[in-house]
Amino acid sequence: MKKMNQDKTPVRIKGMGNSLCITLDPSQPIDYLQKELHRLFKRMKHLAVNAKVILDVGELEGHEELVEKLGKFLKETFAVGSVSRPPVKQLPSEERRRKQDMECSWGRYHSDVLMLTGRVRAGQKVTAKNHLLILGDVNPGAEVLAGGDIFIMGTLRGTAIAGQPDNEEVIVLALDFQPIQIQIGKIVAAGLPPSPEKLAEFAHVENGTIVVEDYLEADPFGRLPWPQVR
Repeated sequence: MKKMNQDKTPVRIKGMGNSLCITLDPSQPIDYLQKELHRLFKRMKHLAVNAKVILDVGELEGHEELVEKLGKFLKETFAVGSVSRPPVKQLPSEERRRKQDMECSWGRYHSDVLMLTGRVRAGQKVTAKNHLLILGDVNPGAEVLAGGDIFIMGTLRGTAIAGQPDNEEVIVLALDFQPIQIQIGKIVAAGLPPSPEKLAEFAHVENGTIVVEDYLEADPFGRLPWPQVR
């Protein structure tokens, strides 16, 4: 007869601080679980009286009825003091958000990005409530405005106003960065010198001033440990 692996035993008991932790397999019939609990607690005799018992069914939710019935059985049969489920571990806010993102694959988010294709010409104004993505150029005399980031997948020669009304954590990115004026939150920069060659550059706020950097070289989001919703 093969010896059953302890890890696969349907009911196991161990001490946890001032409590007794009972790990059980909720897929087993309740009569069988009660029988195994009776066998384990009978050996403990008076030690079970007024004991604090934690019933761990391996899942954070579900099986409430099973836990309730087994708890009542232990109280009535062995006079245990209390029966509860394992405490829920609180993750730090960043770790909790990461866990949610990975489990939901960001599916719970609804995109607020306005994406346009084509050239924004002089005299035209484009406004986005949140982020703005333009697959094309923004000509001199044109204005693009967004509540969040602005991404120009082309040449930016007009005016870009991001982070409205007062968000200074956003960026303005263009594959060819030659704007007449940039505004991020309430901070304005005009007459920015164009790069000698076409570069993917981005403007952001640093120490109260708008700074322009090479996007690939600065890699502003490369240090994030996992993808985050922006």
